[in-house]
Amino acid sequence: MSSAPAASAPALHAVGAGEPSALPEEEARRIDLTWSLVMMAALGLVFALLAVFGGVAIPVLLALAGAYVFNPLVTALERHRVNRTWGTTIVFAGCTLALVGAVLYLIPVFREEAAKLPDFFRRASTQVVPRVEALLGLSLPEFVRQRTTELGAQASELLQSAGPAAAKLAASFAGNTARFVATLLGLSVVPVLAFFFLQDYPRLIGMVRELIPLRAVGLVSRRFAEVDEVLSAFVRGQLTVGAILSAIYGTGLALARIDMAIVIGVVAGFGNMVPYLGTAVGMVLALLGLMLSWQGPWQLAVVVGTFVVAQLAEGLVITPRVVGEKVGLSPVAVIIAILAFSELFGFVGILLAVPVGAILKVVLRVMVLRYHKMPVYTGEAPGP
Repeated sequence: MSSAPAASAPALHAVGAGEPSALPEEEARRIDLTWSLVMMAALGLVFALLAVFGGVAIPVLLALAGAYVFNPLVTALERHRVNRTWGTTIVFAGCTLALVGAVLYLIPVFREEAAKLPDFFRRASTQVVPRVEALLGLSLPEFVRQRTTELGAQASELLQSAGPAAAKLAASFAGNTARFVATLLGLSVVPVLAFFFLQDYPRLIGMVRELIPLRAVGLVSRRFAEVDEVLSAFVRGQLTVGAILSAIYGTGLALARIDMAIVIGVVAGFGNMVPYLGTAVGMVLALLGLMLSWQGPWQLAVVVGTFVVAQLAEGLVITPRVVGEKVGLSPVAVIIAILAFSELFGFVGILLAVPVGAILKVVLRVMVLRYHKMPVYTGEAPGP
């Protein structure tokens, strides 16, 4: 049997036997309930494996995530009659070159910017309050000045000691040879696993599809497609939006001659993945940089214009035209998911918050859909 149809789809897709419209309501309800229970059990199993076999489970999950993200690129190459193995190789080679180029460019830039951070906070602690007072034409309470000075000094000392502390932590970690080797092997195996997962992506999807009863294939395929739509709309969409916004913010702040323009631009751009946080933090940092490098009202106009242009571009151009009008996770859902899963599972919970939130959103939507068709909701008498 040809695998071409599976290769062209990001999730389980099927037509023919078991098409959702051909199923009686009771059977469709039973299939949806079973699918929801299986998805919840699968999520529980993933977290259990992470708790017991985290050293093995985390590289596998990262590799699967990489295969999921890059599968559309390989699928697009397949449509142009490129063998999947060659397509996977081309995608990996391109991503490797892009990553190496970005690292070679960004590491010197970030190192130079990071060297400015202690002085940035030290100057902020002594200059921001006087500039605010001059701008507002009034004197702030003395405790505000004292607390600002103390916070600036503490931040400067913390950043100055961050390098030696990180070096000591790395040395102590490397001293534990077994843990160091295990972590190194785990990280090094992720690209290898991701390559094979990406190459065999249609086959993996086919293996899952073969486990589904034939009459349920159509409806279950639709549910997986809904999860894929929600998840891809957020992950792929937000990565694209973050990259474009980072370029807009960084360029605008650099034109305004703001210190730490690139760092602030990246924080504001990719911080947009957590709704409102990136923009808020970016604005605060940009205003601090503006006060420390004040050259005239034109700088304020450029900074304000940068954020206005970025937000308008994100809402009117980037999301609808570049990313596409897709149904993703709402900002409130993302915030709640990140807070809840970080509290329950720590850093791993933060990584899994969005995909788990996408699955839970579809499960909840399916349950509500079936509930709305039940006699207990409609008030109709049950059929014979």
